[in-house]
Amino acid sequence: MSSSADKQQLDNLLDQIRQCTICQDHLPLGPRPVIQAASSARLMIIGQAPGTKVHDTGIPWNDPSGDRLRRWLELDRETFYNPEHIAIMPMGLCYPGRGKSGDLPPRPECAPQWHPQVWPLLPDIGMTLLVGQYAQQRYLKDKPKTLTETVKAWRNWAPEFIPMPHPSPRNTLWLKKNPWFEEEVVPYIRKYVHRHLGLESGKGR
Repeated sequence: MSSSADKQQLDNLLDQIRQCTICQDHLPLGPRPVIQAASSARLMIIGQAPGTKVHDTGIPWNDPSGDRLRRWLELDRETFYNPEHIAIMPMGLCYPGRGKSGDLPPRPECAPQWHPQVWPLLPDIGMTLLVGQYAQQRYLKDKPKTLTETVKAWRNWAPEFIPMPHPSPRNTLWLKKNPWFEEEVVPYIRKYVHRHLGLESGKGR
């Protein structure tokens, strides 16, 4: 997508998304949709929903989970937050509130409402990271029942879709029990990202 009309169409859609209030009655902190995109982006990251730190700042993955994700990708913040390279569109665009054992699931209104409108305006996406079970349930066909089994079967959908565990510190134990993820999957993702973003190996950290 190179025309100014196409760019304007995406910019208008992003403005519309950032003003979204369709589920405001269910949001304890009110709506603050978080999304990042440009028509030239090569990598898409679809996570769950913003936490309180992301809600407060309006910056996606601006928390310890984001720190680990950037380490996996070997990208510094400047590169990670450049929408010309990386699009970020969670399943739920606003902080959903707190439950008994952590944040509530993403609001179900977001992805059906906005994802189908964004995708046609991002023609250069070659890889999409599906971070967590909610993104995987929406985008992967015939996937195994558990997240671990799904991530183990990542080659079934690569390179278009890569299922991943959430990089939350809460998943540190999972990562220790499943070292193959950081030994096999992370290097595959990193190689794609650095090649398609025009980065030399190790650059961008």
